[in-house]
This record gives sequence, structure tokens and C-alpha cells, in this order.
Amino acid sequence: MGESIYINPLVIFFASILTSNMVLANFLGMCSYISVSNEYKTASGLGKAVTFVMAVTTVMNFAVYKFIIIPLGLEYLRYIVFILVIAASVQVIEMVMDRYFEGLYIKLGIFLPLITVNCAILGISLFMVIREYDFIQALFFGLGSGLGFWLAISALAAIKEKMAKSKLPKGLEGPGITFIITGIIAMAFIGFSGIFQIQ
Repeated sequence: MGESIYINPLVIFFASILTSNMVLANFLGMCSYISVSNEYKTASGLGKAVTFVMAVTTVMNFAVYKFIIIPLGLEYLRYIVFILVIAASVQVIEMVMDRYFEGLYIKLGIFLPLITVNCAILGISLFMVIREYDFIQALFFGLGSGLGFWLAISALAAIKEKMAKSKLPKGLEGPGITFIITGIIAMAFIGFSGIFQIQ
């Protein structure tokens, strides 16, 4: 690839939260974003779990890619390897939540194992490779993207909770109002594009 300009890790961190948000800018991870956004506490719990998984798996996938995949010339296996690392991390988190946060574990239900197939988490690792981030950049990118997901899903859940007692027109109930709220949140985040932007 051509020579790329070095981007400060803090710029990557804030851009991945706001202007390059995985959900609001890249539309990755929409299934869990829409499905688990009816109650703020549950949405926030999922956001925390996704943030942790994104930060940990990005660092782990960076190490695996740089020290195993590239030296062995196995770049064509990166998708499979990244998914295996993500799946193993989610299994560990699921066991910890079952043991220490049983209420949240029960509320998240089927959506917790679905973090494994959350395309946003795989997307972070693939963007990290495509953009040729170094270790610190990858760490800040993974953490920022997780916080961006947490912020987006928590904001949506908080707004939907406030609107739960409101009477909506029939056509706007369910997914309709969810997409409208998401669009408004995304437009609000665009306001930061003059400050932080990554490609």
C-alpha cells in the first residue's frame, strides 16, 4: 500500500466515538443496536460488554496479525482467525457475567452470544489492518469504537424509554421511530466532523 499519514491515537480515539462511529457512520452492529435498545439499563450493559470485547479483541487481533499471521504468510486466514479470537473473548465474558452479574446476564439473554457475530467487532479488526495502525493506534481505535457503540445504544435506549408512554402514529411504532431517532443522533454527531475525522 502507499505511504499513509500518521494519525495521532487521540484523534483516532475521539473520531471513532463521534464522527466515525461504527453504528452511526458505518452502519455496523445495527442488529444488536436495534434489538437491545428498548431499556436503558440493558442497552448500557450490552454497550459495556461490547466496549470491553472491542478493546480486548482489537489488541489481541493486532498481536496475532503482526506476530503470527504476517510472519507465516497466512494473511488469507485473517477473517477466520479474527472471528476465533472474538468468539473466545465473548465466551470468557459470558462466563464472568453469568458468575458475577447474573441479572444483566439474564436480561441480555440471546444477545450476549450474538456479540460474537456482531459485524462491528470484526469490522474494527479489519479496519485496523486496512488502515495499517500501530499498536497504540489500534488500542485507541478499539476502545473508542466500543465507547462510540455504548454511547449510541445508550442514547437510543434513553430516548426510547422517555417515549414509551407517548402515543405515536401507527406507522412510526417499532422500527420506524428507531430509525428516525438514529438518523437524528447521527446528524448530531456529524457536527463534530470538522474536529475529528479519520478515513
